[in-house]
Amino acid sequence: MDIEPSEREAAGFAYRLRKNGDVEVTHHGRQAAVLRGRSAVDFVAGMARASAQDAQQVMARVTGNYKRGNERVASLHERGRT
Repeated sequence: MDIEPSEREAAGFAYRLRKNGDVEVTHHGRQAAVLRGRSAVDFVAGMARASAQDAQQVMARVTGNYKRGNERVASLHERGRT
């Protein structure tokens, strides 16, 4: 089951359900993560109720491709100074 190109790809993430039940998450057309088993089932259930923006955020978190919010703080740390 492929997801049609739409708002769900606004940040470049998309997913598709494979025949064996795995979920492939892609970012700009390149495979970023594969979910199997219970993770895949939970992911698909969550996508069914998520808005387009929430879906992008969930896929970013699944792939690890998101800002963690500490970039500014880390740059102020003494080890970050050159």
